[in-house]
Amino acid sequence: MSAIPKFTPHYTFADYSEWEGDWELWQGVPVAMSPSPFGVHQWIALQIAYQFINSLKPNCNDCYVLHEIDWIVSDDTIVRPDILIGCGPFPQRHVVEPPALIVEVLSPSTSHKDLTAKRPLYRSQKVEHYLIVDPDAKSLQWLRLDTSQPDYVLQADAPNYTIELKSRCVVNLDVPSLFPAMQNK
Repeated sequence: MSAIPKFTPHYTFADYSEWEGDWELWQGVPVAMSPSPFGVHQWIALQIAYQFINSLKPNCNDCYVLHEIDWIVSDDTIVRPDILIGCGPFPQRHVVEPPALIVEVLSPSTSHKDLTAKRPLYRSQKVEHYLIVDPDAKSLQWLRLDTSQPDYVLQADAPNYTIELKSRCVVNLDVPSLFPAMQNK
């Protein structure tokens, strides 16, 4: 008896752009997005975006902050980070250039993907800064790209981070301010 070959469909951006609902596309394979994040997840993401916007506003016209926008990595890979900072021309539609910085806020339904699938993808695309926020542990990991290393390099824990982007723009992040108010949320 002969085995029937397994057929795995391979989708592209053209297919993706016609789907209903929330999806990501990983090397041609559709990945359903979880239902909208809970309040704590959204609150933290917006606090980070607010701090980044305020950092960039006075002295940087080259970079922008976006929340939950599709980044078209290639024709068959599309992801939607929680927050990204791009430098260069503002995208009229989706982001098509690798961001300078990406933030993923972990949740029970996304943490595995954020830590195991997206991390190597972001590194392969040379995303220089990858911030991983864990609301349950009330922690933030700052991973920085070092092309001489096989993986991102973990930066030292600190209550405040000053992150210089390639465009010489700087963003500041006050980590403790992200978590105390969560106790009442």
